[in-house]
Amino acid sequence: MPLLDTFGRPLRNLRLSVTDRCNLRCAYCMPEKDYVWLPREDVLRFEEISTLVDVFVALGVNKLRLTGGEPLLRRDLPALVQMLAAKSGLTDLALTTNGVLLAEHAAALRTAGLGRITVSLDTLHAKRFTELTRFDSLDAVLEGMDAAAREFGRFKIDSVVIRGVNDDELADLIEYGRAKNAEVRFIEYMDVGGATRWSPSDVVSRAEILKELAARYGPIEPIVEVSSAPADRFRLPDGTVFGIISSTTAPFCGSCDRSRLTADGLWYLCLYAARGIDLRAALRRGATAQELSAIITSEWQARTDRGAEDRLALGERRGFVPIKDLRKDPHLEMHTRGG
Repeated sequence: MPLLDTFGRPLRNLRLSVTDRCNLRCAYCMPEKDYVWLPREDVLRFEEISTLVDVFVALGVNKLRLTGGEPLLRRDLPALVQMLAAKSGLTDLALTTNGVLLAEHAAALRTAGLGRITVSLDTLHAKRFTELTRFDSLDAVLEGMDAAAREFGRFKIDSVVIRGVNDDELADLIEYGRAKNAEVRFIEYMDVGGATRWSPSDVVSRAEILKELAARYGPIEPIVEVSSAPADRFRLPDGTVFGIISSTTAPFCGSCDRSRLTADGLWYLCLYAARGIDLRAALRRGATAQELSAIITSEWQARTDRGAEDRLALGERRGFVPIKDLRKDPHLEMHTRGG
């Protein structure tokens, strides 16, 4: 029997952060100049990650996504991928990257057993990329895309859409994805963290995205699927498929089966959760697999989180944590808990 929370949502999907560090500073994720990093001695070793993943898999998790920060900054990441790919209970092993280092690592990741890859790309314009990320790295990302297409065949591109910033590139990104055999997923700008200066007026809704693309391509067909995946998928008249993650205007909390494990072993039951469960402490004090399983089972069965819906109900919202508090506790930052 699947492990269910109070709303009947199963524990199936784990996002595993392998580092809180990143080599970009995207305006919607890491806008500040300075950050408090997790102590290196607190970061989980590969063997510890493997032990915790075994417990999660035994409880029903079959989908695992490696995140960061930027996961390719974690040294010897293909070795971890190889360890995880060998676990028979996992049916889906994926990774999300900003693509800067992907050209260097794509082949090794594929050889190690990584099944899928998603690359974040919000603009195809070099100047705009630098303004958004504070780094002149677009060429490196595009080289990473070429490597992803070469090694994985098909992959996904995630694009956060922000009004007045990149909302004029929807069709350009669709065309680029088509050329690379990649499915583009547009993500509504979310009010995460506390330092991003998010505003409701910056959000380009799913309805607006569809209207803009329909004006360019013609009638768009929704793809009907039974899935807990966050993206609603659509098909253009020529057959091109794309997705929209409308987590701001139409949250998917009701079917959310995902939780997050930080690089230092805090387990968050929701992207917006104020607290995490410290699995590292239990692991390092010698907790058995059965004891770890009991902790995870108890917390998931008591889960009531519907974070995005709660925030939607607040109307004109602001950052959910003051910057001074973010600096006191790095776990409140989205780049630390895996976005």
